[in-house]
Amino acid sequence: MKINERDVDYVAKLAHLALSEEERRRLVRDLDSILGYIDRLNEVDTTGVPPMTLAAGAQDGSREDILEGLRKSLAHEVALANAPDADGTFFRVPKVIER
Repeated sequence: MKINERDVDYVAKLAHLALSEEERRRLVRDLDSILGYIDRLNEVDTTGVPPMTLAAGAQDGSREDILEGLRKSLAHEVALANAPDADGTFFRVPKVIER
């Protein structure tokens, strides 16, 4: 896939980013390079390679640090009890993005 300045302008507008001409040219070059690399990866034969569900470790439970961390999570009610503002299900935060 070839990236052009129109694509970068479109994404920048969606993200509310103001880009200089230099930033725009650099992003076109960088994004085009990244997508080119992904195209190369798509050419690799992965027949017989099982899909991964956890990229950070083994799926057989051998990553005790990950499993242990999951067991020690705060209960939902405990986490919300310490919130300065919550509605019983979610934390409430002030709106920070204006359009």
